[in-house]
This record gives sequence, C-alpha cells and structure tokens, in this order.
Amino acid sequence: MFAAVLVASGVMVISSRNPVHSVLFLILAFFNAAGLFLLLGAEFLAMSLVIVYVGAVAVLFLFVVMMLDINTAELKDGILQYLPTGAVIGILLLVELVALFGSWGFAPDVEAIIQSQTPPIAQATNTEALGMLIYTKYVFLFQASGLILLVAMVGSILLTLRRREGVRHQKIADQVARTTETVKLHKVQTGRGI
Repeated sequence: MFAAVLVASGVMVISSRNPVHSVLFLILAFFNAAGLFLLLGAEFLAMSLVIVYVGAVAVLFLFVVMMLDINTAELKDGILQYLPTGAVIGILLLVELVALFGSWGFAPDVEAIIQSQTPPIAQATNTEALGMLIYTKYVFLFQASGLILLVAMVGSILLTLRRREGVRHQKIADQVARTTETVKLHKVQTGRGI
C-alpha cells in the first residue's frame, strides 16, 4: 500500500500544474517513503525523512513564495480551492496511520528489554549504532554539514530580501561618521535647570 501510494503521489508531484498541489503530494510521498523505511526496520531514516524533509518542503514552499513574490492575500482567498485536495491527502494519511498503528504490537518481554544494559555496538539497534557512529567518529563532519545548512539558509534569506518603500532602515555608516558637533554639552549649576 505504501509503495503504490508513493508512486502515485510521485507521479502527481510532477504532473500537477498547481505548485501548492505539488507540495502537498510531495509531503504525501515523503510520508509513504517513511512508512516503507519503518517496514524495513530503518527507524532513524523514517523519522529523519519525516522531520527533515517534510519540514524542508514547508521551508522550500515558503522560499518559493518569497522568491516569486506571490500575493499571500490571494493564496488565503483561494484556500477553499485547495481544500478538497488537502482533505483527500489528509484522509489518505489518516487511513495509513490507522492501518500502521492497528497492526502495532509490543514484544512480550518489553520490561526486560527496557531494564537491560546497553548492548555493545554490534548488538545495538540501527538508531543506536548510527547515533554512536555519528556523534563519535564523524562528529566534525556532522557539525560541518549543520554549518553548511546554516549558510544556505542565510543565503536564501539574503536572496529574497527586498527593499520596501516607506520603511526606515539603519544607516550604520552615517552613525559612525557623526562628529561630536551634533552633541552640545551644557554646564548646569547644581539646583538650577537649563
């Protein structure tokens, strides 16, 4: 079911003419890919796909709206136009989640597993092994990738920044170039005003 919906939503992403519909279908595709990763036992990849990519799609859509200077008031007025597509995708996700959690089961010895000591890395789960590897051996590369993403985010903000008329901006060069003649010092006697 996950694979069929993933392929169908991928086709709808590239065939949809409306960018809002494409983004909604892309989010559906990411959720279904995460479901496939869960079934394969790669929990970390599934959760990172949902957290990182679904969040990134929202940021990407925001970036596209900022870059194209789309009138957001027009988008809000046409929300009823996108409601049927969003409702279908939401209902489909809800059906998949109910099917996933309806077949969920706990191990019979779950209390013994919780109370046991941390196993060596060879016996650890996928998420534990990946976490131990990333935060020990590859910690500098992990931090460098975070820095690269930060630079990309600042760059995208600078690319979409526009000057608006009627908005006052700080002019640092004018402030630094001021002389002391702009300030008058008065010798005020005690008990008397100016």
